[in-house]
Amino acid sequence: MANDKEQMTKDELEEAFWNEGSDNLVVREDAEPTSQRTYGLEERTARFGEAIIDFANEIPQTPVTRRLIEQLVGCGTSVDANYCEADDAVSKKEFRLRCGTCKKEARETKYFLRMIVRAVPELRSQARPLWREAKELHLIFARIWRSAK
Repeated sequence: MANDKEQMTKDELEEAFWNEGSDNLVVREDAEPTSQRTYGLEERTARFGEAIIDFANEIPQTPVTRRLIEQLVGCGTSVDANYCEADDAVSKKEFRLRCGTCKKEARETKYFLRMIVRAVPELRSQARPLWREAKELHLIFARIWRSAK
């Protein structure tokens, strides 16, 4: 088994962590099917921040989780805040910089979700759709960042 893990890529290891006992939930489970969604990236990142806040309110407060909750809320809500800044950018350079920050914050959100699941394993099923959305947002902003060169 250890040998198999050594041969897996970083993305495969992350997917393996989150897909354990997967039931394929999505962050936007109360929204219309993907083909019918019409909201833009600003609304999507705002909904993500709201979902992070709702999730953080469900995490039991312990000495270990207190700091993790603060970090999660900080990075999870700043994806949208930085996207708003990017949308209002006055130059291409500023736009790219803000999108780079969105990308970093989305990746950081994935990290803190994983740490919270480590601290409170029973939250895995609630954290999984948030992690997937953070991953999608990271990929979206990485693409925007690369394209804005």
